[in-house]
Amino acid sequence: MKQDIHPSNYRLVVFKDMSNGTITLTKSTINAKDTIEIDGVEYPLVKLEVSASSHPFFTGKMKLVDTAGRVDKFNNRYAKHMEKKQK
Repeated sequence: MKQDIHPSNYRLVVFKDMSNGTITLTKSTINAKDTIEIDGVEYPLVKLEVSASSHPFFTGKMKLVDTAGRVDKFNNRYAKHMEKKQK
């Protein structure tokens, strides 16, 4: 078996869905700037815009919380194209 092929910074990290506040504690090597304290233990914090707990595909709801306005930008950009196609 090869030596020293696994990352050395594999540790517990908290991923937080900012749209609904759901947190997930799992192991990762991702770099995080923020920290969060859970049950008296401090963990690195990674903030997510969308996770499985808020994505419409996984929740069955068609409402998507778009914090960056990307959906509106897309709809505005391609509205004229869609009008031409429907004619």
